[in-house]
Amino acid sequence: MIDRLIAKIEETQNPTVVGLDPRLSFIPKWIKEESYEEHGKTPKGAAKAFLHFNKEIIDAIYDLIPAVKPQIAMYEQYGSHGIDAYIETIEYCKQKGLIIIGDIKRGDIASTAEAYSHGHIGKVDIEGDRFEIYKEDSITINPYLGYDSIEPFLADCSNYDKGLFVLVKTSNPNSGQIQNLEVGGIKLYERMGQLVSEWGEGLIGKRSYSSIGAVVGATHPEEAKNLRRIMPHTYFLVPGYGAQGGTAADLAGCFNKDGLGAIINSSRGIIAAHNDKVNQNKYTEKEFAQAAREAVIKMKLDLQQVLNTIV
Repeated sequence: MIDRLIAKIEETQNPTVVGLDPRLSFIPKWIKEESYEEHGKTPKGAAKAFLHFNKEIIDAIYDLIPAVKPQIAMYEQYGSHGIDAYIETIEYCKQKGLIIIGDIKRGDIASTAEAYSHGHIGKVDIEGDRFEIYKEDSITINPYLGYDSIEPFLADCSNYDKGLFVLVKTSNPNSGQIQNLEVGGIKLYERMGQLVSEWGEGLIGKRSYSSIGAVVGATHPEEAKNLRRIMPHTYFLVPGYGAQGGTAADLAGCFNKDGLGAIINSSRGIIAAHNDKVNQNKYTEKEFAQAAREAVIKMKLDLQQVLNTIV
C-alpha cells in the first residue's frame, strides 16, 4: 500500500489527503432540498445529500490529490443509510484512482479486531466464499489494547497489500493527558512510536517506508520532530492543519530529508471552503466544489514551500 501511496503523492506533487467528513451544515441548501424532496428529512435523506456533496467535491479535486480520508462516524450516525453512503463514497473515489484511508479508529480485543480487520481491509469468509466489504486501502486504528489487538490487522495488511495508521500523538488539545505521561523514563507517545516502528518492520516497501504508519498531529510540532527521529521508516498521517490551528511551518518536522514521510490532512478547510466569508462573496452556492478546488491548490502551494526548505 505504501508504495502505491507514495507513487500517487509523486504523481500529483502533493502530500495532501482530503478528509471527507461531511456535516449537514456544510451541505449547500439546494443539495439538501433535492435530497429531502425525494427521501424526506430522514437519515436516508441526509445520507443521500452527503453522497451527492462528496461526488461533486471529488469531481473537482481528484486530479490534484493522492488520497482521501472519509471519517466513518459522520456517516454511521445515520445508520445503514449512512454506511451505504460511506461505502458508495469509497467506491466513487476508487473509480477516480484515489487512495482511501478509512478513518475508523477501531481498537478492541483480538477476536473483535480480526472482525474489524476482515471487514475493512481484508475479506470476510461466508461458507468458503470471500468478499471485500468496505474496500479501504488503509485505516486508522487505536493501539491502546496492545499487540494482540494489532496483530489481526497486520496479517490482513500483508495478505492484501493494505496499510494502517496507528494513533501515536493525536492533534486534539488534551492528548497530552495520556500520551505525554512518562512511562519507564520516556513519554507514552514515544514508546508507542517505538512499537509502531517495530510492528511495521515486516511491511517495508520498495521506497523504504512501512505500510504501518502513524497518526501524528500537526498541532504538536516538537513531538512530531521527536517521533520523526524515532520512526525514520514510518509514514505519518498528519491531522490538525488549518482549521485545528496547525500551520505549514509546524509540518517541517514530519517529513524526512527525501521530502517524503508524511501526508497532511485537511477536512473542513477544503470541503467547507465555500462557507468561508471570503469565498461566500466569490462563489455562488452552486460553485461550492470550485471553492474546494481552490483550497486544495492553496494548500498544495503552502506545503511545497515547506518541502522546498527540506529537500
